[in-house]
Amino acid sequence: QVQLVESGGGLVQAGGSLSLSCVASGGTFSSYAMAWFRQAPGKERELVAAISWSGSGTSLADSVKGRFTISRDNAKNTVYLQMNSLKPEDTAVYYCNANKLPYSNYWGQGTQVTVSS
Repeated sequence: QVQLVESGGGLVQAGGSLSLSCVASGGTFSSYAMAWFRQAPGKERELVAAISWSGSGTSLADSVKGRFTISRDNAKNTVYLQMNSLKPEDTAVYYCNANKLPYSNYWGQGTQVTVSS
């Protein structure tokens, strides 16, 4: 069983930056692909960024390309989401996800990000 704890959310003005962290425990972190999802009020949860177990492969949603960066430190069991040039539409609860085939899929409790205009 993997436990995920996110931190780093908060309130920021448009154009500002935030850095989210997600610390994993209870499993072999380096064997999991990691991802960040977000869910805004009244909307479905959407994938924001993903990173392979080694960190060599990353992907970003079109809406955040050029502004967000995902990275991981397997020695620290941590995945990061650096968010720059934030927009009001980035306001959401951000969730950390750990996944490994065939069936492993874990979620953190979420951290609120609010971007004011």
